[in-house]
Amino acid sequence: MNRITLAIVLFFSIALGLYWQVQMKKSEQQSSADSGIVQPDFVADNLKSVSYNEKGDVESRVSAEHMEHFEANNLTRFTQPVYLLYPDDGTAHWRISAVEGALDKEDNIVTLQNNVIIDAITPNEPLQQLRTSYLQLDLNTMIMRSDRVIQVDGMNFKVEGTGLYADLNAQTVELLNQVTGIYEPN
Repeated sequence: MNRITLAIVLFFSIALGLYWQVQMKKSEQQSSADSGIVQPDFVADNLKSVSYNEKGDVESRVSAEHMEHFEANNLTRFTQPVYLLYPDDGTAHWRISAVEGALDKEDNIVTLQNNVIIDAITPNEPLQQLRTSYLQLDLNTMIMRSDRVIQVDGMNFKVEGTGLYADLNAQTVELLNQVTGIYEPN
């Protein structure tokens, strides 16, 4: 073997070694980037679901444009969710909608965000609509909570406050802080 052949073999060996090293680093970076992305276990579009309690009565109905369920953390995310809630008396009183929602199946808590609107289903309810940017609903106790600004429209009145505690079974709603209101007599 002459020196030129040896130099060519050595040059290609070094080039191959450097190429292999670059490819290994790219592969490591790609796998570390992929490990940070959690993929849902299943996905549904135009979802409609009904939940029942231990007695077999309807507890809630939910529909959503899009749903993703993550089994590892027992979390379900919704896009454009709409909940119909059936408290202890078994009739739906409230329709809750939002831009985004998440259900933690372990704690059975629904978190709704962005343009949360709670509408009364029956037209003769004293409270017709509540609006906020964030709401948590415990499906076990039917208690809603929020620490954000709440706007309430009712029959002949409007109220605004910060913070909410509502027990749907007891049919009570309490604004917690900075409450102001307007009464409009007929």
